[in-house]
Amino acid sequence: MADFQNIIDTLIEGDQEKLLSLAQSALDEGISAKEILEKGLMAGMDIVGEKMEAEDMFIPEVLMCARAMTAVINNLLKPLLAAGDVSAAGKVIIGTVKGDLHDIGKNLVAMMLESAGFEVYNLGADILPDKYVEEIKDKNADILCMSALLTTTMPMMKVTIDAVSEAGLRDQVKVMIGGAPVSQDFAEQIGADGYASDAGSAIRLAKEIMKR
Repeated sequence: MADFQNIIDTLIEGDQEKLLSLAQSALDEGISAKEILEKGLMAGMDIVGEKMEAEDMFIPEVLMCARAMTAVINNLLKPLLAAGDVSAAGKVIIGTVKGDLHDIGKNLVAMMLESAGFEVYNLGADILPDKYVEEIKDKNADILCMSALLTTTMPMMKVTIDAVSEAGLRDQVKVMIGGAPVSQDFAEQIGADGYASDAGSAIRLAKEIMKR
């Protein structure tokens, strides 16, 4: 019987080496990669997200947890998951808008979405509206996540949403926005489907959107 609680606790501590060792032991015991992912890693990252929202954990600690989980997935679980039938929670395109080069917060959201089971395409920073449109079409995405850290680049979110609408994709994709100057009011003004103030609430919002 795998000790999923030990995996969860170790992930929350951000101890990458111990987490790799525990995951390997679970695999050796015959526990499936899917179970380790869902009952251990994803369950642990759910708690990390909640702790971040409650300000019991901060970005450096959350990044350690996300990196530890990514190491387990990439080094141990990915080939096994690919062999089994693990459908993603949803497909997400994420990027920082044109004119804005900030991407630490956006990368954290991307890592945590991945850890929550989403298929994530991280486009980077300074992304043109046309690039988002192209990627939504190409990947058949469910959610578009955009970040802006400057008040001067916030209007680019509206330009991008308009471009998505003009391409006839607005019914297909839900739009989530975030970043320090962004607010729920601004999300409503530009016609976004949701706003998240941090990575923890972004994961919760993405899950809610996929349930709808």
